[in-house]
Amino acid sequence: MDENRALMERLRDATTSGDLSQLSRLMDESATDDFVQEWPQSGERIRGKEAFAKINDSYSGETGSNPKATFRRLTGEGNTYVLEGTIDYGDGTPVSYVSIAELENGKVRRLTEYFANPFEAPEWRRGMVERMEPSGA
Repeated sequence: MDENRALMERLRDATTSGDLSQLSRLMDESATDDFVQEWPQSGERIRGKEAFAKINDSYSGETGSNPKATFRRLTGEGNTYVLEGTIDYGDGTPVSYVSIAELENGKVRRLTEYFANPFEAPEWRRGMVERMEPSGA
């Protein structure tokens, strides 16, 4: 297994653990010095490993919950990988999650993450689609 894929599997496992301090420690070891994380939906950009750790270490105290991730798949090769799954923020709602990771020299340089709440499929599409269980169900 190549070094980048192994790193992405460790990040997936740390995120799935629900232990945000474990994720912070791994990113401290595994991110470049100029690491950037972006959340386009909320318009937030996090610069640096220290800011990443501070947000993760503060999350539970500020929100009263520990998010729990479940991953469907990890795809990619070379310096670009995509993680897909769901995150439960403590209310039982599986929020769809996609993380695009850009790596450089065996380290994470940039994460761009998207979050989407589930919604009911419109009735008008019923005859045109195949019904499946929503992610995380």
